[in-house]
Amino acid sequence: MRLLTFFVIATLSLPAFAQSPARPRPKDVQVIENLATPPQVKDDKSAPEPQITTRQAGSDTVIEYRIKGKLYQQKIQPAKGPAYYLIDDKGEGKFTRVDGPEPKISIPMWVLFEW
Repeated sequence: MRLLTFFVIATLSLPAFAQSPARPRPKDVQVIENLATPPQVKDDKSAPEPQITTRQAGSDTVIEYRIKGKLYQQKIQPAKGPAYYLIDDKGEGKFTRVDGPEPKISIPMWVLFEW
């Protein structure tokens, strides 16, 4: 019972120890009060916009995305079921399937122990 009481008191007192008093600023540090605003990013009109073409492949709808004529992504919408993407990450012409707008995380599963 004493041990439980100790842990409860210790747990409740942790926020008090977490707050540290404000440390005084060293005298050799200058405070800059009037910072200049960063320059506005201008809209770059020279950046290529993707060409988007839509075509039918059987009962599926295929939307192709190209920049400068190079195919880098395809969205396939089957007649039944959710859409999926084929994305060329490295620009080698090898497409990998992604089942949503964001790629899923691959979790490593190594065998550490066996008996």
